[in-house]
Amino acid sequence: MQRSFIKKASIFLVLVLMVTTAFMYGGKAPFFTTSEDSTQIASAKSVQLEDKIEEILQNEHLDGTTTGVSIRNADTGEVLFERSGDKRLHPASNMKLLTGAAAFATLGPDYRFTTEVLTDGKIKGRTLQGNLYLKGKGDPTLMKEDLDQFAKKLKKKGIRNIHGNLIADDSWYDDVRLSQDLNWSDEPFYTGAQVSALSLSPNEDYDAGTVIVEVYPATETGESPEVKITPQTDYVTIVNKAQTVAGDESKDISIKREHGSNDIVIKGTIPLDGSRSRSWVSVWEPTGYALDVFKKSLEEHGIRLVGNSKVKRGITPEDATVLVSRKSMPLKDLYIPFMKLSNNGHAEILTKEMGKVLKGEGSWDKGLQVIEETVATFGVNADTLRLRDGSGMSHKNMIPANEISQLLYAIQDESWFPAFKKSLPVAGMSERFVGGTLRYRMTEEPAKGNVRAKTGSLTGMSTLSGYVATSDGQKLIFSILVNNYLGSSSNITAVEDKIATVLAKHEFNGN
Repeated sequence: MQRSFIKKASIFLVLVLMVTTAFMYGGKAPFFTTSEDSTQIASAKSVQLEDKIEEILQNEHLDGTTTGVSIRNADTGEVLFERSGDKRLHPASNMKLLTGAAAFATLGPDYRFTTEVLTDGKIKGRTLQGNLYLKGKGDPTLMKEDLDQFAKKLKKKGIRNIHGNLIADDSWYDDVRLSQDLNWSDEPFYTGAQVSALSLSPNEDYDAGTVIVEVYPATETGESPEVKITPQTDYVTIVNKAQTVAGDESKDISIKREHGSNDIVIKGTIPLDGSRSRSWVSVWEPTGYALDVFKKSLEEHGIRLVGNSKVKRGITPEDATVLVSRKSMPLKDLYIPFMKLSNNGHAEILTKEMGKVLKGEGSWDKGLQVIEETVATFGVNADTLRLRDGSGMSHKNMIPANEISQLLYAIQDESWFPAFKKSLPVAGMSERFVGGTLRYRMTEEPAKGNVRAKTGSLTGMSTLSGYVATSDGQKLIFSILVNNYLGSSSNITAVEDKIATVLAKHEFNGN
């Protein structure tokens, strides 16, 4: 009888403990959940996310495309979902993720470009007896204002005359101006600007090797429109074939540089009361462009060439004396316009700079070698990559989505990662240097202000790779590469945005 009572009391006590524990954990009793049960729950949640993504990928606009998707847990690197994740696809401007990471890893976030003014002569009285060299070392942020500062400093040194040649030195890089796969149709525009170690940018977007051309209506119909060039230079020639028309007519202005020359042809019509047309136009041989503007800066500050002085390209002697110099902003600041606005020129300059600094040759071949070797240290399988440029303009670059997501996972431990992540466009944020190329996409929460990702776009290609946090705080990495689509690009970016938004809304600890 006593043993029976003890047995019943023990059973009652166990039941009380179970009920109490259940109440403590919101009706759940984790102490009695087996490891097998936990695995099944986690698996069910994973399947749920997979179902959501698979449903989006059934979109009819993806029919006939090759689409690679890779989603990872940002904390562990575990692949939570993939669709053709190991297929080599064209990354478009997602290539800049590799270039940007490699440059931070090899050059460092505080790295600066240098531009120098040197001489092989001596200052005698008010005259520099000798050549004056403008030596570029890749700086994409050099502007007219900086050349003005050089002129002011030379004037302070007492120089009023230069009895020698004015020489541009761009030998820091090789003389190959365009990456091997750049389409000829891209070459006249800022997206396909030529790369030189000595170049000039017209404004704070830092599109090196370009001028800004603005077309304004004339004061009367039938007259040629007014044209403004920034910075002012004689290096380009405006061929104005456009016409000002009545105010009720439409505006149709074309601004395009002819291949192989610096003739910028303006065609079409602009209404009498119409708004300006503006375009960033690349120049042919940007070294000469920088030199022409420097010559103007010297003249504007009272410094002139005398005797039989010539203006030409050349190489600075090793024993030349530095008269003045300038350092660019550090890379961590340059990455804002670079990544936010997807600046192709910056990517190619960084590629050549890595080749110069690490391999002793400022070329695409050596720079791409550095990129490939560097991303391999982050667990990227370099044997499955084909890299042809630093910007992603090439239609021959090939990278699998799983390798991009692996790179984005591994670099999180680097000291420079906060600066790298800050440089990525932020979804739905209207400020240009915050939202960048995502400022008009995913403009509602929870994606807005949450998704940080690099966009990419070429004809038939659209890509999006980056970081997002789920509704319950789980950090994810994603890479979406869509190739060979037809029709409107907006149909494809809508798919990318939907995937990123679903990730932002997802809850691993709920339904």
